Amino acid sequence: MHPILIKIGPITIYSYGFFIASAFLLALAVTSREARRRDLNVSLVSDLGFYIIVSAIVGSRLLYVVIKWSYFKKHLLESLMIWKGGLVFVGGAILAMGVAVIFLKKKGEDPWIWADCMAPAIAIGQFVGRIGCLMAGCCYGRYCTMPWAITFTDPHSLAPLNVPLHPTEIYHSLAGLITFFILWLTRDRFKKKGQLFGLLMVLYGIGRFVIEFYRGDFRPMWGPLSMTQWMAAAISVCGLLLILVRGRQSHDNR
Repeated sequence: MHPILIKIGPITIYSYGFFIASAFLLALAVTSREARRRDLNVSLVSDLGFYIIVSAIVGSRLLYVVIKWSYFKKHLLESLMIWKGGLVFVGGAILAMGVAVIFLKKKGEDPWIWADCMAPAIAIGQFVGRIGCLMAGCCYGRYCTMPWAITFTDPHSLAPLNVPLHPTEIYHSLAGLITFFILWLTRDRFKKKGQLFGLLMVLYGIGRFVIEFYRGDFRPMWGPLSMTQWMAAAISVCGLLLILVRGRQSHDNR
């Protein structure tokens, strides 16, 4: 669509970077609100957010580079140009969760309670962040003949130009928004720690698995499914197990 949001002389603001930053800021705001509502230590949110942001960017970019290593091994410097697009949510989520657990345990906090606190924020962050994908043209879809197909014309776009494509970036964004509302409306119905985060995993995995069928960018295949689909399926299964296992335990979120 419009990879470059603003360009004034030597100053260039890329749309992708702008929306990713906006997504993180919104996620921090939602997390702060939830932490306050749950009587958690709100002062930890800014530090926790910093570590999550850094680790999420590193992890998501690393997985993106690994997936497209055939290209990046010939363009190593471009592997650092994250502002132009190219982050894989799953990679960022895995590293960010590990870093968050270490940080919270060092602070004497329960990671499960904070995971539930951050679950809606992660979903709404996906909603905003995927708009950046749409603007940059990354994560584009397959050829599409449906009335809602989109066509990229900006030469800076990462998507193929002048071809009607499935708006998979919008599919991802809407999936994040729907997930957010489901989590937001059910966040007090789960009484056991970690269950709300488990629901996030289930919903994200299902959405990602289905949308992958419409993706047109390079996807490493493992048998009949893409690598990402196998990972999405595993995330959903783990989320379901988390809901069931935590549900059998006696302590609750309060």
